[in-house]
Amino acid sequence: MSDRFQAVLISRNDKEPQTVDFVEMTEDELMNGDVTVAVEATTVNYKDGLAITGKSPVIRRFPMIPGIDFAGTVTRSDHPDWQEGDKVILNGWGVGETHYGAYAGRARVSGDWLVSLPEGMSVENAMAVGTAGYTAMLCVMALERHGITPDRGPVIVTGASGGVGSVAVSLLSELGYEVTASTGRTTEEAYLKELGADEIISREELSGPARPLGKQRWAGGIDAVGSHTLANVLSMTCYGGAVAACGLAQGVDLPASVAPFILRGVSLLGIDSVMAPRQLRVEAWDRIAEQLDHKKLSALSRTIAFSDVIQAAEDIIAGRVRGRLVVSMHEET
Repeated sequence: MSDRFQAVLISRNDKEPQTVDFVEMTEDELMNGDVTVAVEATTVNYKDGLAITGKSPVIRRFPMIPGIDFAGTVTRSDHPDWQEGDKVILNGWGVGETHYGAYAGRARVSGDWLVSLPEGMSVENAMAVGTAGYTAMLCVMALERHGITPDRGPVIVTGASGGVGSVAVSLLSELGYEVTASTGRTTEEAYLKELGADEIISREELSGPARPLGKQRWAGGIDAVGSHTLANVLSMTCYGGAVAACGLAQGVDLPASVAPFILRGVSLLGIDSVMAPRQLRVEAWDRIAEQLDHKKLSALSRTIAFSDVIQAAEDIIAGRVRGRLVVSMHEET
């Protein structure tokens, strides 16, 4: 196995905008860590799109190899939990932001950041799920802990055609929830129905300024959009309901009132997938392996070549990507 590999490298200086290039690297150029992994598959998340396009200050040190998650095989380890040949997954922990990330043939990371690839799951399927799907499962788990069960009523998923939303719709449907899917792409109704959505609504219903309280429509929600959309979801959540918030596609602001919280007892559940403790990660991945209909992964994902990553990043920011993108690190896809 050659020590040389291809990587995407983002560079920037004080006088010029960032540049994004494919480069050749060696393991000696990687950052510190006690486990080295041969990256076999990765994915393109919205956050990766922001990093590569420079639309948001995701990257906090330069130069940087982007890519916030990967699956692959351990090639070297000084960590007691891992040995050569182990199949592993990484999500978050600042990888692709402050620590060299997934868009390279090799990654050297802390063994504490890794979890085992669930038995029976391929690296490609793991990345069809990826950080977006793992985050969706964290949202589902949070709603469950709050007592939002299928018998309570429908659950809304915003940004339903995106990565988090697609997996969330599929997971909720498999668990017996009635799912309302909000999307800006009316042409995706058949796709969302295939994933298990019971009702499709236009994002226009939720994207404008919210009333302090609206008609009670759903028992809970998973929101990947933020801003006015999240405010509207909160205003229309039923008494005692809860909304898991994990994204900011519309914006980081929350122009809402306290009315849903103090008059209906609605809870807003913040979901962080980047620094989530290992025990929670293991539980989420084990449940994904058991409860996500893997036949649906083919419907909500497609595979691209590593050479297409930069274009895919631009496409995901422009809203031209449906579901999940799996990046094969092999020459042929």
